[in-house]
Amino acid sequence: MTIIITNDDGIDAPGIRALQQAVPGETTIVAPEKPYSGCGHQVTTHRGIKLDKRSNTEFALDGTPVDCTRIALTQIATNTKLVLSGINAGGNLGTDVYISGTVAAVREAAIHGIPGIAISHWIKRPLLIDWQVATRWTSMVLEDLLPRPVPPGSFWNVNLPHLEPDRLEPKIILCEPSIDPLPVDFRVEEDTYFYQGEYAKRDRNPGTDVDVCFGGNIAVTLIRL
Repeated sequence: MTIIITNDDGIDAPGIRALQQAVPGETTIVAPEKPYSGCGHQVTTHRGIKLDKRSNTEFALDGTPVDCTRIALTQIATNTKLVLSGINAGGNLGTDVYISGTVAAVREAAIHGIPGIAISHWIKRPLLIDWQVATRWTSMVLEDLLPRPVPPGSFWNVNLPHLEPDRLEPKIILCEPSIDPLPVDFRVEEDTYFYQGEYAKRDRNPGTDVDVCFGGNIAVTLIRL
């Protein structure tokens, strides 16, 4: 089957290569030529969208993650059976799904009746992401999720934890997404506001994806349109 890979960090980001290595079989990459982190479900309709064909299986698009899904499904691989997005450098937990371009790419696939999995890696500062570890964990996740049936109009949202090297391997836990808001705080300088909310200080409602991921396990949620 044709598997499309995309992201919102851009086609040259290390996360998309880590995801590609985790996928069994051949894939086609259709990803933004530059970062679009936090763009949500933005689409481009007011101008043309340039497509750069780097190879027969790799395309860079001058557009958003949702544009990539749309172009992939209608112009590049009309027989697509699965859309994967990520691995995002940063968590997309709970209400982040409304902000995330990573998640929006697979939400668009679900709108078209195509299963999708969004994969993100929470960053616990000052730790740095080990992309080889992220690939290994993603392989585990795909082995678990791909055989599972996905209800129409739904998709998977996955968040990898950020662990110290000596921690035990994480478990894959299916859970509910948090509906608590992100920390909202601003630094004010005259008439200018600078966001300074701290991601790691968000509420950890027990049993939600935030709590599971922050607790050191892989949080998997089924998101419905």
